[in-house]
Amino acid sequence: MAGTAHSPQAVIRSLGIVFGDIGTSPIYTIGAILLFILPAAGNILGVLSLIVWSLAIVITVQYAYLAMSLGSRGEGGTIVLKELLAPRLKSPWAVTFVSGLTIIGVALFIGDGVITPAISILSAVEGIRFIPGFHGIWGGWILATGICIAIALFAIQRKGTGRIAWAFGPVMLVWFVSLAVTGLVSIASAPQVLLALSPTYALGFLLENGVASFIVLSAVLLCVTGGEALYADMGHLGREPIVRAWYCIFPALVLCYLGQGAYVLNNPEVRSAVLFSMVQGQAPFLYVPFLLLSIGATVIASQAMISGMFSIVYQGMMIRIIPKMKVEFTSPELRSQIYIEAVNWMLLLSVVIVMLEFETSENLASAYGLAVAGTMTISAVLIAMISALQKDAVKTALSGALIVVDAIFLLSAFTKIPHGAYWSFLIAAVPLVIIVTFIRGQDQLHRMMRPKSLEEFLAEYRQKYGELPRVRGTALFFTADKNSISPYISRVMNDDGILYEDNILVSIRITDKPFGIQTNYDRNLAPGLHAFTIIAGYMEFVDVIGLLHDDNIHEKTIFYGVENIVSDKFFWKIYAIIKKVSPAFVQFYELPADKVHGVVTRVVM
Repeated sequence: MAGTAHSPQAVIRSLGIVFGDIGTSPIYTIGAILLFILPAAGNILGVLSLIVWSLAIVITVQYAYLAMSLGSRGEGGTIVLKELLAPRLKSPWAVTFVSGLTIIGVALFIGDGVITPAISILSAVEGIRFIPGFHGIWGGWILATGICIAIALFAIQRKGTGRIAWAFGPVMLVWFVSLAVTGLVSIASAPQVLLALSPTYALGFLLENGVASFIVLSAVLLCVTGGEALYADMGHLGREPIVRAWYCIFPALVLCYLGQGAYVLNNPEVRSAVLFSMVQGQAPFLYVPFLLLSIGATVIASQAMISGMFSIVYQGMMIRIIPKMKVEFTSPELRSQIYIEAVNWMLLLSVVIVMLEFETSENLASAYGLAVAGTMTISAVLIAMISALQKDAVKTALSGALIVVDAIFLLSAFTKIPHGAYWSFLIAAVPLVIIVTFIRGQDQLHRMMRPKSLEEFLAEYRQKYGELPRVRGTALFFTADKNSISPYISRVMNDDGILYEDNILVSIRITDKPFGIQTNYDRNLAPGLHAFTIIAGYMEFVDVIGLLHDDNIHEKTIFYGVENIVSDKFFWKIYAIIKKVSPAFVQFYELPADKVHGVVTRVVM
């Protein structure tokens, strides 16, 4: 029963895989809010109510209830929503609109993925200052410690976290229990904070403070960071254990936030690192173990974001909006546990740059949230469109209300732009430019290559096959579609006269479903010419050679097309660079290197 979705083991495992980000937000959220308000009772009750109901509305309703109910086998992420929605759309304008939102959502998620590890790790190591004798420690040492932890975390990604992942869940279980217990202890000293469970305090705070409350919302937003990463990581375990875990985690987070509010009421001079100050005040002898636990929790939180990043990028590669990159599978049990080297090291470089730029978690908190709010809003729009097309009135109404809530958070996050939130745009702009350039470049390349129709190709092929001597064995020729023959195939067979006894056109078609692999072997195209089509879901790993061998196809030689892009136009030069640095098609699908032959075609764009 350990592996079932309903087992306690699966629930505990989900704590370590998907809840790290949202579970470590209590370290810095209250401190960020206190930058904007005075610690008066009315203000504290108001922001606590905003936090509680933000968690309830955004995480429970938007993600745990609405988003996670979509999909066929528990997969998650913005791309999943797009692939669910696209087949239902009849208008080309609507398809373009949804595709554009998805691309922006992916880019913002990547921007979020850079800042999340930076703020999580820095906020934890800053707790060193509360160890007796370390109060005056130089900030540079704390920054250096955070950077070293980040480097170590990214360095172990290639080896996979499968060997130590078993400990992630129990560590996070201890973390959430600690948050709940310390929160309860603090609440006992100021039980009036329980009044914040009523939404009237949140509404009263918003109405009373007007524009000022709008700015506070930009800090309250930090309590729901991790919602999109939680959803993107859903494919690791499926919906059930995550939803069950959330119903336990939600009360723990609420108790922690209420406890911090109670502590601030009793200690109004505390304006930052409230959680660490609260624990130090409650049990000084347990503070160092708690600090070590918090550092472990933030490392796990960063790991969850990295895993989510790998998942989103892999989905993007499979649906051909992101260039192919080499993918390694790090767990024999979980195919969803993958490693993408290029993403890993670029992410580490970006995290270190952000740490050096902002130096402290307080500075990062002032800049954090814009990308999060953007992805939340985009997800809400896509969920609303899916619900409307499914004619589900309740879900459509709920998702429509969520668009308003998320849009308010997004607008509030724009107030952070002068404080560094523009970094979210700068970071997201890099993948956005790459994605747009790649998509436009692939479309233009397809038009310029002018593939031949199958009928036109067969007329030439039959003549050559009857006239020319043939090489013994089987040759594979990769093409996007057997009905649209890549130019290099005609060049090899018909122009260069290289024909094998058996020539097989291999095409891989990615469907709008996340899972499932099937094959179709057409042996009757022409004498010595066959077609092998692989139809796979966009979250599947396609073992091309294994599938061929299953149909008793044993290749002697493999041909594939390589385009050498030449252009004097800046935009196409960027595309040429992307094509050049992207691993070859054969590397992505791990085809045997000793059998492959790349046929280069020069293309002037």
